[in-house]
Order: sequence, then structure tokens, then C-alpha cells
Amino acid sequence: MTIDVTVRREIPLPPEQVALYAMDWRHDAEWTQGIRTAELTRPADGGGFGTGAEVTRTARFLGRRIDYVLRVAAYEPPRLLDMVSVVAPMPMRVTYSFDPHPRGTLAAIRVRGGPGGPLRLAAPLFARQVRSSLTKDLRDLERRLTEEQGGL
Repeated sequence: MTIDVTVRREIPLPPEQVALYAMDWRHDAEWTQGIRTAELTRPADGGGFGTGAEVTRTARFLGRRIDYVLRVAAYEPPRLLDMVSVVAPMPMRVTYSFDPHPRGTLAAIRVRGGPGGPLRLAAPLFARQVRSSLTKDLRDLERRLTEEQGGL
């Protein structure tokens, strides 16, 4: 794998509330940069969403359409969601974590993977773009949840 990027943000809400929203694939397009659609294309062995489930996402990244499938490798709500690509233009692992923090939740997204072969030379540029997107994702997650909280 060529990149390993982690971004963290304190969100002033309990981990259970943040994780409930962020771990639900039906909300992916609402707060995750570039994702246009997300669909549960394979349920977990016990049904629904969980370890073994697969989510197909269509995204735009660096101006290109990317279709990829992520398989849930670990699902431990409200603390952890770990997914690995099983169909993608490049290998990728995406890990979401939500830990208690004195001011609410310490949310983190970690992305490992990226371009291989000759494209690995572009890894530093790719890593910067991923970091920027993840930073926006967590900002948008906080904004969506706190605005929703304020509107109740």
C-alpha cells in the first residue's frame, strides 16, 4: 500500500450518536466527499449491515468516476467500522473510529492504499488530496449532525 492517511476531529456529540449516523451507508453521499451513491449490495451473513456486508459506492475523485465495492471487515458500533476494497481501481482500506472524548467524540477516518505501479510516484499528491477530502468529510459530518441536533 502506498499511502496511510488519518484525519481526526472532535465532534461535540456522544459517540453513539455520531457513529449511528456515520456508520449507516445510507448517509454516505450526504457527508462523504465525492460519493454520489452508495448501495448495500451484499448483506452480512446474519442479514442487514455488519461484518461481511458489501457496499457499492460510486464516487468522483480528481474529476474521474470511480466505482468500488467495500467489504465490512470489522463492525463494532459505536466504536469501529473497518472496510476493505474488494472491487476498486486500487487497493484501499477505510477505517472509521469514534472514541469518547471530554467534549463529545473523537472521530477519525484512516485510509490506506492508493495507486500502485507507475502511479505510486504520485502517492504524495494522492495523499494530500485524500487528507483534504477526509478533513472536509469530518467537518461536514459535524455540521450535519449539529445542525440536525439544533433543528430538533
